[in-house]
Order: sequence, then structure tokens, then C-alpha cells
Amino acid sequence: MGAADPSLLMDTTFRIRRYNPEVEHPAPFFQEYGVELESSDSVLDGLIKVRETLDDSLGLRCSCRGAICGSCGMRINGHAALACKTKVVTVAPQGGTIHVEPMNNMPVIKDLVTDMSPFWNKIRQVSPWLQPKGPPPQSEYLAPAEDMKHLSGVMTCIMCGVCVSDCTVLEIDSKFVGPAALAKAYRFVADPRDASSQKRLTTLNEPGGMWDCTRCMECVQACPKGVAPMDRIMSLRAKGMAAKVPSTCGSRHAEVFTDIIRQKGLLDEPMLAVRTLGLRNLPRILGMIPLAIRSLLRGKVPVSGPLHRPISGIHQIRRIFRRTRQKRKS
Repeated sequence: MGAADPSLLMDTTFRIRRYNPEVEHPAPFFQEYGVELESSDSVLDGLIKVRETLDDSLGLRCSCRGAICGSCGMRINGHAALACKTKVVTVAPQGGTIHVEPMNNMPVIKDLVTDMSPFWNKIRQVSPWLQPKGPPPQSEYLAPAEDMKHLSGVMTCIMCGVCVSDCTVLEIDSKFVGPAALAKAYRFVADPRDASSQKRLTTLNEPGGMWDCTRCMECVQACPKGVAPMDRIMSLRAKGMAAKVPSTCGSRHAEVFTDIIRQKGLLDEPMLAVRTLGLRNLPRILGMIPLAIRSLLRGKVPVSGPLHRPISGIHQIRRIFRRTRQKRKS
């Protein structure tokens, strides 16, 4: 192959978070490497060039280099992504510095290599296998193509873990099962051949399950395959409520939120908190009074408070609710 066109080369600096557990007092630190890259190169191409030409001690994990194996997940400029799928020109269009760190919410083994054990443990929590009813068939389990079509998106997950890396809930609560596991759970709950949907939904209804997602959408943005884990979590919640799983603060919040909008056309946050928690949680409700006062002073709560009247166009809101119910019944 001939030499690269000089006009297509970019001077790029990789600022890489390093960590070596083999030294006496290991502590993370950042190290910079300057390399010359072509406009078509990926971040992984650049990291491999750093390792092969500048510092062979750099630890990173990669395999297919085609966004199939999912092994090169890492944080690039503050967000998790597959290094092989991330072009240098998209994160540093004019060259410059690219910040690279190991994935978040997972222990670091060395440099950019993380321990995926917590990720796999959470996947196992949702029993990611088909649980059909009755004796095994004489051949394979079959399902109509139309019934499986809606699962094609979630089945493209390559278990790379980037959604888990950027999950804001996992940053503060390690008990949360996480977006990847919940997306995998949806894959089986929605499978017409599976006979354990009710059991699965009841389990996911527990603390750490589907109601702990805060809908920050970080997992949707991070996913390199368009699985949209948060959307699957929302579908799990809807299926759980339809299946009449035991009521939780999460499900009551969704029901009360909807009812308030239908009745008033405007969110009544004080009433939302009271009706969600219930009078049995009176101490917790009273503990929220200082927050409510601060919110009121900052204009975050309607001045009329919980007694505010429906908006002038409430009949239009209620019409939408009626049409939605009719559509669901049909």
C-alpha cells in the first residue's frame, strides 16, 4: 500500500487513564500520547498504534474491530462507546485531544480493561433463557415470525456493557440490576414461547428491578446497536402493571401521574407525592415539606398548590385519554 495522503492526516493526542495494579502503590493517573492518524481511523486504531509504536504496556481489550464482539467498550470523551465504531473525526474533527478511560460501574483490571464479572452476574439474575411450559417438543420451539418481529431489535444486543457503564443509577446503587439485564429480561417476557412472564415480572417488580430506572436515557445514547434499553424497561413496567403485579411506589407513581394529568391537564407535584407514597408513609411525606417549600419559592410548584383547577383546555386532554383507551380495547 502507498503512503497516506498528508492532507488526510491529523495530529491527535490521546489522554489515557492508566492504572497498573502490579506496582507497589497503584493509583490511577493520566498519560498523553501524540500520534498521527488518518481521517478514516477509529479510536481503536489510534490506541493500537499507541500500543504498537509508543508504549507496549498499555492495556486494552479488543477483538473483531467490526462492532460485533463488543469487547472494546470504554469511555471516550466522557461517554461509553465501542472504540472500534467511534471514528476519530467524530470526537476530534480537527485533531486535538481525545480523553479515553475504562468503562464506569465496573472494577478496573488494568488501564482500559475492566472486570465484566458484575455485568454477567446481573445478566444471570434475570434467568436469560427460555422457560416454556409442558414437555419438550419433538423438534425446536416454533413461534410465528410476526410474534418475534418486535424482538429483533433487542436481540441485536452484543453484551458489550456500554449501557451499564453510563447508567446513572448504578453509580449510586449497585443493587440495581441495570439496563442490559432488564433489556435481556424483556426479550424473554415478550417471547410468546416463554411461560414464566408472570414470575419474571413479579421478580423484576422488586427493589433493584424495573422501577429503579430514572429514565436518564444515557443507555439509549450509549448503545451501539440501537437496543434502546430504557424503552424495554418502560415496556416491562407496562406489562407488569397489565399483569397486576403487586403495587409499588414505582407503579403507583405512574398511575397517579397519569390520573392527575387526565383530571387537571397539569402536573400537581405535591399531590403526586402524597398519592404515590400513601398516608402509611406519612413521616416520609412530612420530611418532604422543606423540599416542597424550596420548590415553591423557585417556581417549581403551581402557586395554587394541590388545589389548582384544571387547565382551560382540559376537555382536549381527556379526549386524548378516551381515544387511547378505545384504541387499546380494539
